[in-house]
Amino acid sequence: MPQAGLHAIVGTVARKWLPHREWLFLGVVLGNMFPDLDNVAVAYATVTGADTHGLHRTFTHSIFTILAALIVFYLIARLTGNERWNNFGIGFGTGILMHVLLDLLLWFNGVELFWPIRYELDFWSWFTVPDWLGILLEPGEFLMLGLYFLLLGSLARRQQTDREHQAGLQIWMYVELALFFLFTLLFFVIGAKGLPYTIFGALYLLSLILAFVLTIRMRRTVETISA
Repeated sequence: MPQAGLHAIVGTVARKWLPHREWLFLGVVLGNMFPDLDNVAVAYATVTGADTHGLHRTFTHSIFTILAALIVFYLIARLTGNERWNNFGIGFGTGILMHVLLDLLLWFNGVELFWPIRYELDFWSWFTVPDWLGILLEPGEFLMLGLYFLLLGSLARRQQTDREHQAGLQIWMYVELALFFLFTLLFFVIGAKGLPYTIFGALYLLSLILAFVLTIRMRRTVETISA
């Protein structure tokens, strides 16, 4: 998978080419990040000693998950009489699909696109990731989340939206960039293993959840298209 922050950036930028419907853009950005939440299941299985096979790039990356999301949010819209939920569901499903396509094009592992049908689609099966690149891609998660927060802050200032959240967003941007430099140094010196990697994994999951929270808090910025 490309870094979650990169997916969020792509989702944010893509709003320029999508129809302007309330909650649609928010769904697109959150949907772009959603598939990487399968790392929570991987982390839980790792901590409990369970088998992690079949947890990553499977159920959250499936076409059937996209269809399920569309149906669930459509039903919520009908039950509540709030069409924004349907817009959100369409955006959310679109975001997941964008995530999957970007994974297939820019990452070096396969995706079980039709899970629970066990077939892995992998355009990069011929490529061997160099050790240095494999090390750099891990802390790159923090770099891309930091750049995503930078993009949100830039949009908020330009559009004059979510002013009350801009200072906090900037602080989290600096935190993510600091974590990138810290873990890049650690992983190149001692390797991505042991306690440092466990700490990295915990901070990554917290950062991913934080990205969801900040995106929702900055939804006026996400939903606004400046002239």
